[in-house]
Amino acid sequence: KKPSVSLRAPASGATGTVELTADVSGGGLNRVVFAAQTGTGRWQTLGTADHAPYKVTQHVAAPAGTALRYKAVVVDSAGRIASATAASTAGQAPAPEKPVAVERTHAVVHYRREDGNYDGWTLKGAGQEAAFTGRDAHGAFAWVKVPEGASTVAYTVEKNGTADGPQRSVDLGRTGEVWITQGQDGQSDTNPSPAPQDKTKAVLHYQRPDGNYEGWGLHTWTGAAQPTDWSKPLMPTRTDAYGAVYEVPLTEGATSLSYILHKGDEKDLPTDRSLDLASLGHEVWALAGQPAYLLPTVGGAPNLDLGKAEAQWIDRNTVVWKVKPTEATSQQLVYAKDGGITVTDGALNTEGQWLRLRQTALTDAQKAKYPHLSAYPAFTVDPRDTDRVRDSLRGQLIATQRAANGALLAATGVQTAGVLDDLYAKKATGAALGPVFRGGRVDLSVWAPTAQSVALELDGRTVPMRRDDTSGVWSATGPKSWTGKPYRYVVKVWAPTVQKIVTNKVTDPYSTALTTDSARSLAVDLTDPKLAPKGWNSLRKPAAVPLRDAQIQELHIRDFSVADTTAEKDHRGTYLAFTDRDSKGSRHLRDLAASGTSYVHLLPAFDIGTIPEKKSDRTEPACDLKVYAPDSDEQQACVAAAAAKDAYNWGYDPLHYTVPEGSYSTDPEGTRRTVEFRQMVQALNRDGLRTVMDVVYNHTVASGQSDKSVLDRIVPGYYQRLQADGTVATSTCCANTATENAMMGKLVVDSLVTWAREYKVDGFRFDLMGHHPKANILAVRKALDGLTPAKDGVDGKSIVLYGEGWNFGEIADDARFVQATQKNMAGTGVATFSDRARDAVRGGGPFDEDPGVQGFASGLFTAPNTSTANGTPAEQKARLLHYQDLIKVGLTGNLADYSFTDTSGRTVKGSQVDYNGSPAGYAAAPGDALAYADAHDNETLYDALAFKLPAGTSAADRARMQVLAMATATLSQGPALSQAGSDLLRSKSLDRNSYDSGDWFNAIHWDCRDGNGFGRGLPPATDNKPKWGHGKPLLVNPNLTVGCAQIDGASAAYRDLQKIRTTEKAFSLATAGQVQDALSFPLSGREETPGVITMRLGDLVVVLNASPAATSQRVAELAGRGYRLHPVQAGGADTVVKSASYEAGSGTFTVPARTVAVFKAR
Repeated sequence: KKPSVSLRAPASGATGTVELTADVSGGGLNRVVFAAQTGTGRWQTLGTADHAPYKVTQHVAAPAGTALRYKAVVVDSAGRIASATAASTAGQAPAPEKPVAVERTHAVVHYRREDGNYDGWTLKGAGQEAAFTGRDAHGAFAWVKVPEGASTVAYTVEKNGTADGPQRSVDLGRTGEVWITQGQDGQSDTNPSPAPQDKTKAVLHYQRPDGNYEGWGLHTWTGAAQPTDWSKPLMPTRTDAYGAVYEVPLTEGATSLSYILHKGDEKDLPTDRSLDLASLGHEVWALAGQPAYLLPTVGGAPNLDLGKAEAQWIDRNTVVWKVKPTEATSQQLVYAKDGGITVTDGALNTEGQWLRLRQTALTDAQKAKYPHLSAYPAFTVDPRDTDRVRDSLRGQLIATQRAANGALLAATGVQTAGVLDDLYAKKATGAALGPVFRGGRVDLSVWAPTAQSVALELDGRTVPMRRDDTSGVWSATGPKSWTGKPYRYVVKVWAPTVQKIVTNKVTDPYSTALTTDSARSLAVDLTDPKLAPKGWNSLRKPAAVPLRDAQIQELHIRDFSVADTTAEKDHRGTYLAFTDRDSKGSRHLRDLAASGTSYVHLLPAFDIGTIPEKKSDRTEPACDLKVYAPDSDEQQACVAAAAAKDAYNWGYDPLHYTVPEGSYSTDPEGTRRTVEFRQMVQALNRDGLRTVMDVVYNHTVASGQSDKSVLDRIVPGYYQRLQADGTVATSTCCANTATENAMMGKLVVDSLVTWAREYKVDGFRFDLMGHHPKANILAVRKALDGLTPAKDGVDGKSIVLYGEGWNFGEIADDARFVQATQKNMAGTGVATFSDRARDAVRGGGPFDEDPGVQGFASGLFTAPNTSTANGTPAEQKARLLHYQDLIKVGLTGNLADYSFTDTSGRTVKGSQVDYNGSPAGYAAAPGDALAYADAHDNETLYDALAFKLPAGTSAADRARMQVLAMATATLSQGPALSQAGSDLLRSKSLDRNSYDSGDWFNAIHWDCRDGNGFGRGLPPATDNKPKWGHGKPLLVNPNLTVGCAQIDGASAAYRDLQKIRTTEKAFSLATAGQVQDALSFPLSGREETPGVITMRLGDLVVVLNASPAATSQRVAELAGRGYRLHPVQAGGADTVVKSASYEAGSGTFTVPARTVAVFKAR
């Protein structure tokens, strides 16, 4: 029979390798010849087939839509011929697959045999051979190490050279383990029949190369139902072909198991281990000395997260990045002006433009500038690409590392602050930014080096801005008519937080004035005479007081007057309340000034991001708060419900650094706030007080694309301090700023000079100053010192600086730069708050779980309370005596080198007295450390004593202990600070963090008839609920209700002590040497009286008796010399101290209980 043939062509749209099939019938010993024509080209023979199935392949590479024609001719053994044709069209050829890198240590093959016999069967792959020693529910498993750079591992399963099935491959990009079955050619990437896990226990399989498991046990704790002792570890329940098997019963609901595999003191791994039960399950297989588990497998494609920024470009030539470069890898910066680069299936979707990087090493200078990066691998920009460095910074920018085949090994965003400083800061730091008025013209300038464009939106129209390519500053100049107009900058820039180009409409970081709620900046000249209140230019300030003698009242602007019915109604809670001379608040400030208070420290008064500025936008508590019981939780609930939109916040939420806060003005729209702030300064100066501003340059209220983010929407990623992964550090509470970067440092200096020169502020208190570089604070000092009365209208050298020198966070221990911390600022003339004596006076620390931990002024040992946290009487006595040593160091001005006899009888320096593992003394001279017993943070002093003094302590004795506690700061060398109202026994009803607790808990009550603020309900739950159990009985305890006798009496006694402090020159010693010569503790030593400190200072003797009984302190060296109670106290308001006496024959000073007495030589 003659042969016949039919031909099947590939489907339309074919591309790549396709198959042609002919069906033949009839004939015999047939041979089929296949031919093809592509488009209009020549016919070409594809090949022949001489037996069924009759097939050939073709590689189609023609453009999409090209006609494809095919012909098949069959010839049988008799020479008879038949033919057939078919047609198709070519499709679009897919892009070649991009190489993908993987990160796996082992490839595992699970093998199932019906007979369960795996003897002799081995896994061959990656040049290795391994027996099936592992056992699991599927059967057995074996593994091989993955060669470096491999993306697949080809393998066979064999016994004696005979394979079970074909060669197969593990695709490491998808999985690290596969499952196969005897006699079947396929494989599965997932377990075909997973066994349910017993979640009441964790099972750990452990294999050692030597096969010796004797003595190897499991030490367990978190998650284990029966945690083990180190000496009695959990031993294996059995051993099998893999190794030892440990079964650990778990606690109910356990999410992890902490363990250490060890034999005696020999550990399998040096670090503690934690098995994450949620992600890894309840059964794992481990190999000795390997931190990664063999099973279940983890890994796969590298972590390619462009949302992070783990590479850091530190100068124009140098990039650091914690990757492992080898001769086989390449590193590069990749940039795209319009963005759009993403990672898809382990590869970049588009390549952008490259800056090639070569491996290098950091210089000593670079390591010194960036100590936290000193161990990072470093790369230098290829000289052939340096001309494109500036362009690369104005769009999306990533760093990539690639294998020799081009596969991505790592990809991340890039931190650019260092390179921006290197390229632009030299000129930009000298630029005048914000609104500048000269020659009848108005200049508006903003630093935005990474922006693609910046325009000025002014008074409803858009004005283009010019870019200075050497500084990165954009500017526009206009006529005088621009003055007073609202404006914003329109900034087109790459924003890493949203991974796209954005157009941000942003106010000016250098704003001098704002519209309501900071919606627009205003082009305002602060030297405009219209903004000067009457007498401003001729303002005479109180005489400057050196920092070492400063007596400071810390005051919140709203707290001062919001509850003061003697202030004008429209002024309450505003700047103008300070101008109400006849208000009780103003009168009290004048009384304090008359007794020696020299400064009022104002809590944040710059533009705050968390207070609605218009009264109509605010909410008030929707309750009659006065009707609830003193220990009710109703008040706090009602206050908390309104807190987000009420008029209250401490203000540590900076939005614009150099504009007064609008909510404290009678009109937040425009420049009333400027005028009224100046009127406040005038009024305080007139009352004999200089002003200090609390400034918060260490963080911003928001970052990224938040509508309350300013700096980060102009130069994204520059002004905020970033962690190693590029996220914003928040150790301050909020979005940290990078004051180590040149332009953030410049902003700090420029802003403070403006406050000093244009608002005549006399001092600055730096919030979390330890988060600033020391160099930044010293640059502030230098800039202020350059202000002169003749040139600037102020004497910059008389401006005082102090701050919180706490050492914590990502910059702790000088990790990134030399910080402005307590120890580092000693000797600079900038003071730091000293927590040493504060904690000793109050007792414990601000974060104790039990608020009943007592101290020197709260009854430790001498009047113990019921708290078990205080320990045994012997422990209390030992701690009290150590506290007395800390207080002595505080009384010297916290001097490091002051030498005295401590309560153990040793001669020590201040720096050798221990404070929680740190030196107690750190100051080089009086004035380096600022003493205080309370401030706005933590409980008020009265509330702390409420928790700590025995519940039966009378109101009168509580008032006396308050004065004694304050005296430890007031009578020290160096400056002292007190929270406003503390002399009036101010309470916040036990609130430890009243930053958002409204007027109800925060207002100062200047009239003693209104009480002191205690018993206004349980404090807000957010920060206080764990202590409600301690506080509730106190709030209804009649011993804690103070009246006018206690309130006014405490204030008068405090003012007497302050009068002594500021009129006796012995308290104003200038050097450490003078202090060593003039100040001593004659009774300090092993026989010192617990609860009493006796200090000799020049011709003065001060006795602080914190005990509940009168004390007689005999100073033998003074026998025969004449002393009397200081005239201020002898003629003062405290009748109790007047009974203090001195017996000259023996040199004995007798002082009543809970009293501070100052004696003066006759």
